[in-house]
Formats: sequence, structure tokens, C-alpha cells
Amino acid sequence: MKFSILLVLLSLLSCTHTPTTAVVNFDELQKILSTKKDKLVVVNFWATWCPPCVSELPHFMEVNNEYADQDSYEMILVSLDKASDLETSVRKMIDKLNITTDAYILDDNKRMNEWIPAIDAGWSGAIPATVFYKNNKKVLFVEGQMTKEELKNAIEKHKQ
Repeated sequence: MKFSILLVLLSLLSCTHTPTTAVVNFDELQKILSTKKDKLVVVNFWATWCPPCVSELPHFMEVNNEYADQDSYEMILVSLDKASDLETSVRKMIDKLNITTDAYILDDNKRMNEWIPAIDAGWSGAIPATVFYKNNKKVLFVEGQMTKEELKNAIEKHKQ
């Protein structure tokens, strides 16, 4: 009996966060982001067909792993791939790059002229693009690829 209780406790302690992967529209993404109070949330827009996006993701995961144990920090990836690609190319890329964050496909192309400027008025729509939110307020927007150092510097600057 004691041994089985110990096994259950050990298995519970070894459980890690299982990342979410889902298809969402912009309204659903906004709801997800609005629940992230008292945190610095890094949201990276990317796609499997975007070489600069794929190139920067390993750096994003390295940095995410450094901060993942901090309650005041979270990273979310938002793919602009087609919803039908979730279980094929997107899932393969998530597995290949060992992505450990929640990852969503933003399936709202018909409204892109609404949500792109809602994310940032200066955003051309090009990816990769990264938005930093602190307490549900945008504190930084970066259009284009970020280096590991740029990402870490941005997190350090805004996480306090």
C-alpha cells in the first residue's frame, strides 16, 4: 500500500505541463491572452513555411526553457498555417523543434485586415512577429526575426 502511494506521488510530481495545440479565431486568441494577468506574455506569430520563423524558434525555445519556471512569464506561439495543417506540417514542426509552449493556429484569414492592426497598428502582417504583453497591455512589438539575445533583453526589460 505504501509503495503504491509513493508511486502515485512520484508520477504526479514528474508530470509536466502538456502544451495546448488548437485552432482558434482572433476572438478566441484574445480571450486566451486576457486570462494571462500578472504575467509577461511573449506571443510569437510564425508559420512552418516561413524560413526566418523556423530559424528563430529554437532560440525562442531555449529562452523559454530558461524562464518557464517563473510564474510571471509565459510564451505562446501562434501559427499562421492553414487549420488543416495542424496534424501534419504544424505538428511535425512542433515535434521536430521540441516546442514546449502552447501553440495555436490562428484560423481567421478573412478578418486579417482587422486583427493585424489590432495586434499592432504598424504591423505590415509580415512574420515572424513577436508581441510582448505585461498585465494584458502591449509593451513591445517586433516585426521580423529576433536573435536569442534580443529576446532575452526584451524579456528582462519588461518582466519586472
